[in-house]
Amino acid sequence: MNKFLKEFKDRGFFYQCTSEIELSNLLNKEKINGYIGFDCTAESLHVGSLLQIMCLRLLQKHGHRPIVLLGGGTTRIGDPSGKDKTRKILSEKEIDRNIKNIEKILKKFLNVKNPKTKPIFVNNYSWLKGLNYISFLRDIGKHFTINKMLSFESIKTRLEREQSLSYMEFNYMILQAYDFLELNKKKNCTLQIGGSDQWGNIVNGVELIKRCSNNQAYGLTTPLITLASGTKMGKTENGAVWLDKKFLSAYDYWQFWRNIDDRDVIRFLKIFTDLEISEINNLQNDNINELKILLANKATEMLHGKKAALNSEQAAKEAFSGMSLGMNLPTIKIKSKDIDKKISILDLIMLSKLENSKSEIRRLFKGNAIKINDKLVLDEKLIINNKMFNANYLKLSIGKKRHMKIELI
Repeated sequence: MNKFLKEFKDRGFFYQCTSEIELSNLLNKEKINGYIGFDCTAESLHVGSLLQIMCLRLLQKHGHRPIVLLGGGTTRIGDPSGKDKTRKILSEKEIDRNIKNIEKILKKFLNVKNPKTKPIFVNNYSWLKGLNYISFLRDIGKHFTINKMLSFESIKTRLEREQSLSYMEFNYMILQAYDFLELNKKKNCTLQIGGSDQWGNIVNGVELIKRCSNNQAYGLTTPLITLASGTKMGKTENGAVWLDKKFLSAYDYWQFWRNIDDRDVIRFLKIFTDLEISEINNLQNDNINELKILLANKATEMLHGKKAALNSEQAAKEAFSGMSLGMNLPTIKIKSKDIDKKISILDLIMLSKLENSKSEIRRLFKGNAIKINDKLVLDEKLIINNKMFNANYLKLSIGKKRHMKIELI
């Protein structure tokens, strides 16, 4: 088996492949271009997209060139896969902003210096915006039958649930197949990688390329990653785990990995770090808490840098041990004049973004989960005052794992 495909399987990336033996033979003979597409529906990706990003890193590791397709065109339509309703339509300005920010995030994970494997970033709006509807139906639409389109899971599920599916969304799979055809023509792209829910769309692209140009292309899919608890990767009770530090601090990102269920640690070391498989296998009997710290450090270092990872580890140790205020804790600043306006503990927690629901905060009060400077707070009507700040700092804690340093300016 080809080394890329072997490692792809060993790390738990593999779900399905079109013509696997042929793809393995091709990868043994030459270096290829392979692509993954990302819709740009938000300003940041979250950890639910991280497996796909790791696939791009693995392509680079084995000398292949990743193509990152940012869906400036298809985001205007909305992928119905896994959705139970039509996605909100974004403005062109919002989509362009999202594309620029997502590209910055992806460049943190990918090697942009090696000219042979440097990622190619493309925006499918560049070829979708100029399509002539009649010509597109005649040249591309003729290759798709309604019977087959209705058989795909993303369409079938919506119809079985009697949930509305717009004609716009129904066209998404044709546009994604057309993306693969365009990349095959313009960038010599022979492989598309995507999540298991994209299998039908990917197969459509492989078949469309064969019919239109007689070229052979391949599809490779990854499994849906869920936590041991059964919840979807990337979602927590406190919201999405974003990859942009503007929406989630390095410390909170580190904490997400540190608090992973024991049953997920070895699996996630294989999926979400660059540690060699043999090294991970040798670690299996090590202390589980040490392995969680290793996972948190490696995952955080990849996104935020080594210094941020080490600072997050130190901040967690300080917060857990109750040492002073923990100088490495994530910090927000508050003006002293706001304190003079008699800000409440509920408002302070909302401002800190440790919680975004006052009803949830009240529930936490009932569970004795709120602390200021490591001292339990029982009064949800407490008014914050200057005396609570030690050298202009206050430590706000929710439970044992969530902490924030409030700086008075």
